[in-house]
Amino acid sequence: MKVIVAGYNKTGTKSVHAAFSHLGYTVYDFMEHFYCHHKEWNEIFTKGASTELFRRMYENVDVVVDTPALYFWKEIHEAFPEAKILFTIRDNEEIWAKSFARQMRSTNEHRMFTFAKTFTPIGRKVANTVRYARAVQFGVNMPYNWSPFPINESILKLKYRQHNADVLKTIFFPVFPPLPKSNVYQNAPRDKLLVFRVQDGWEPLCKFLGVDIPDIPFPHKNVKSSLLKDQAKENQLMITMFFEAKVVMFFMLMFVAVLIPACCMMFVS
Repeated sequence: MKVIVAGYNKTGTKSVHAAFSHLGYTVYDFMEHFYCHHKEWNEIFTKGASTELFRRMYENVDVVVDTPALYFWKEIHEAFPEAKILFTIRDNEEIWAKSFARQMRSTNEHRMFTFAKTFTPIGRKVANTVRYARAVQFGVNMPYNWSPFPINESILKLKYRQHNADVLKTIFFPVFPPLPKSNVYQNAPRDKLLVFRVQDGWEPLCKFLGVDIPDIPFPHKNVKSSLLKDQAKENQLMITMFFEAKVVMFFMLMFVAVLIPACCMMFVS
């Protein structure tokens, strides 16, 4: 493990994922967490986590990003104390909450994604664990795989604020003039932490990682909640899940096409 991305969803995590992939890092994002480690995450959500479990889960992964790893950044860092922590943020909580709410509305309204979560092998495996994750991260109840995410911007801002405070542990004292760094305390170790905005670009990230700056623009992903559209083209697990959904839907339609005429024939006869 080289880098733990501790920033919340919709703080540029998909852009950062693309940046790390371009730099040659192995990245586990939300689909990889929920599909490849669904049993381990279900155990964490129901029984608790351990340093040994996290070390076993991510010993061959370079970077973890997004839900649910972001919520357990501290425990994962205890398993990999040499890992650096990239803390992605937005300009303020209002911007973040509106962006996250727009993403959740887009996901809630995506019929094929809802169908896939309900009927496909990959979708059911992922969705079963996502329901636990949403309860832990946001305190929301999603009893079924097809349950929509309940959007409450007041609660979203509260959770975002709490998480950021947990990472930075910032306390301001009314000292005039303020003493450099003496009024700031944080859980994340300073020598391993980079607070990062996507608009900062390659330079601070590459300096933090100790790698050369690529000669391409910094990635900009999930623009205006394009997550599912992007992932359906770029993420192999998502591509396979949507293919499974089309296959399942085809056989359902074939079954209905055969069943209805058969039932009609029975009533006619």
